[in-house]
Amino acid sequence: MVTQRSTVIGFLSLIALPFALLAACDKVPLLAPTGTVISLIPVTTTVSLNSEVTIIATVIENGAASAGTGTGSGTTTTSRTGAGTPVQNGTLISFTTTLGRIEPSEARTHNGQVSVKLISGGASGTATITAFSGGASSTTQLKIGTAGVKTVLLTTTPQALGASGGTVQVVATVTDDGGNPISGVPVTFATDKGSVSPSTATTDGNGNATATLTTSATAKVTATAGTISSTAATVTVNSRALAGFSASPTATSAGTPVTFTVTPAAGANLSNVRVDFGDGSSQNLGAISAAQTVPHAYNASGNYTATATATDVSGDAGTLSTTVIIGSLPVTLSASSPSPLVNTPVTFTVGGIGTAQIDHFEWTLDDGTGPFTTTAAQLTHTFTQRGAKNIHVDVFGVGGGKLGSANTAVSVN
Repeated sequence: MVTQRSTVIGFLSLIALPFALLAACDKVPLLAPTGTVISLIPVTTTVSLNSEVTIIATVIENGAASAGTGTGSGTTTTSRTGAGTPVQNGTLISFTTTLGRIEPSEARTHNGQVSVKLISGGASGTATITAFSGGASSTTQLKIGTAGVKTVLLTTTPQALGASGGTVQVVATVTDDGGNPISGVPVTFATDKGSVSPSTATTDGNGNATATLTTSATAKVTATAGTISSTAATVTVNSRALAGFSASPTATSAGTPVTFTVTPAAGANLSNVRVDFGDGSSQNLGAISAAQTVPHAYNASGNYTATATATDVSGDAGTLSTTVIIGSLPVTLSASSPSPLVNTPVTFTVGGIGTAQIDHFEWTLDDGTGPFTTTAAQLTHTFTQRGAKNIHVDVFGVGGGKLGSANTAVSVN
């Protein structure tokens, strides 16, 4: 009875053995046979930070090692001549990288190919990717982040500012050795004048990092991505249009000319200088290239602020100002005789007008005659009746303003 049972168990074991062997073989991975060539083909040689890139591995039995046909390049470590054929479907290919990570780290072939992704993180550097199966292996390198930067092109808009300075947009375009834009790369900006904000910006999908320069003086801007730097053409701030604007004298009487001197800055290319005297009148001097004077007389007392506005050929305007104090004209009036005789001419003379620009004099007498207007500072008059006579004179400037007045009296005998 025992012998019969043993015989049955032995028979069943013989039947189960092939199935166990098949199951064990299924658990053993299918690896590339001897003479296999693996070629790695990355779709690009550079990878942005915190992004991914596809890597294709071709696996050929008895194939010839070759460079990748994408924009990147593959480097194989196994070589074999012959046309070759794709390895058996399901051949397991393993991947490693020195920077970032590969997903998936293992893949099985289909028609002699597998496709995986390199996932980059926040660290820049060169990633060495290795693919291997059986005795075949291949490596390739991808530059991540700033390690892939070949050029940094810096542009500014506008390239020149007016005399008061202002703001300029600064754009740094980062590309790899193939001229492709690199996104996600930090770019640091610096300037020798003014300030740049932000000081660090990250490139967008077009490889552009943007910042703003604020300056009141001619400045140079530098942009750095990794170890590559670029200095933009100088952002020019035009020289101040005017070097000086002054008045002489700074205090005088109404009607007395004030001489204003306008001095352009060295090298300034002016299209016009407009002087506003502060009393409602102005004068254009045109395109001056050297110091120029312009006289002006004020027709009323007061404090006046005169301004000179210079416009350069680019349309930028610069303004300087000065103040003058104008007092009333100290007008006096005298008679050739304090006691003239009836029907005898007497001459009245206006004094105290100095170099004032006078237009005319208006005379008022209380003997029933007049008023009289003269352009000279004198009036000759004959009184026909005895008694005390009062004489008044108003002095008017060239612009029509009254500069001053005076009174006197005579006793006619």
